[in-house]
Amino acid sequence: MSRQTPVQLPRGRPRTFDVEAAVERAMGVFWSRGYHATALPDLLRATRLSRGSLYAAFGDKHSLFLRALDRYIADALARMDSELGLQREPIEGLRAYLAGYVDRTSGAKGRGGCLLAATAMELAGQDADVGRRIASFFKAMEARLADILFRAKTAGKLADGVEPSSAAKILVCFVEGLRVVGKTAPARITSQATADALLDRFIR
Repeated sequence: MSRQTPVQLPRGRPRTFDVEAAVERAMGVFWSRGYHATALPDLLRATRLSRGSLYAAFGDKHSLFLRALDRYIADALARMDSELGLQREPIEGLRAYLAGYVDRTSGAKGRGGCLLAATAMELAGQDADVGRRIASFFKAMEARLADILFRAKTAGKLADGVEPSSAAKILVCFVEGLRVVGKTAPARITSQATADALLDRFIR
């Protein structure tokens, strides 16, 4: 049986920390403080790494941020796939998806905001690497929503004149808007009523 060789840090020291756990902790710092307001000491405290270990593992602050952003995006798309659920009836899946956003953007939960929305506002127009990731994420969201809306249309569940790709674009803008409005901690019942009103415009 072959033995795995540990990844080496400078001077031959083996890496003895959980890389993904460090990325998750760094993600939390960037999420709460923003990219520019996050300083190296903040990341060192959160990841529990020395400066040398952090740079050896991730390169620099920007590279670590991209790694954290990739993790956030992967988690968000996995959650979206779970909420939409291919095994669900399309309209039921859409309602579950919107209910998830309502839950995450209402009351105290909403104050936490969204790393993607905050990053788009802070960096998307200035940082090409970040801009590409955010654009790709929104396209992935839109494609998933267009697919389930197309399934709803095929099943005769969409209202006359509703076109899946256009409705998908509207829904992406709506859920990202919920993220921004969520910073004001709206009541869940208000956000849910708004989500229901929008979806009811699309379905029979």
